[in-house]
Amino acid sequence: MTDEKTHYRKAFNSPYLSSADIVEPVILTILRVVLEDDKTKKTKDQFNTAYFLEKEIRAGEVLKPMILNAGNSRTMRNLTKSPYLNDWENVPVTIYVDANVRFGRDTVEGLRISADPPRLIKPELLPGTKEWTNAVRAYNRDGDLKSVEKHRTISAENKELIKKDAAE
Repeated sequence: MTDEKTHYRKAFNSPYLSSADIVEPVILTILRVVLEDDKTKKTKDQFNTAYFLEKEIRAGEVLKPMILNAGNSRTMRNLTKSPYLNDWENVPVTIYVDANVRFGRDTVEGLRISADPPRLIKPELLPGTKEWTNAVRAYNRDGDLKSVEKHRTISAENKELIKKDAAE
């Protein structure tokens, strides 16, 4: 028996991500955003549609694209500091359900992109990896590890080992 519950809207099988798909706030990476026709074929409208780097929302559950309404599109513009869809690629975002979205006269649940960039934990740089070799090269080239530390956490002990490797 499982503790997971099924949202009633799952029965409607939308081709887009909806509040029924999000159980708790989730960090996803927007791979690209394109202006495309409505996949439901209910309208002839075009939507800003976000596709994600991640392929599953949960194990075994395919992650669908998300329509970016005007509010979420403004949030993306603010996060990326660009109004152009092409500049919204490879952007990590936090998506959550807002229970107080106005839709016409109704208040409904809707998806929102957080205005704050997600706090991502940078992985530790490990000896013997390709990234380690690149860090040694960067240290030889730059004399410091600032360029590497943008993407990886480097412990004080590993910084000393990188310096030692660079000297050899």
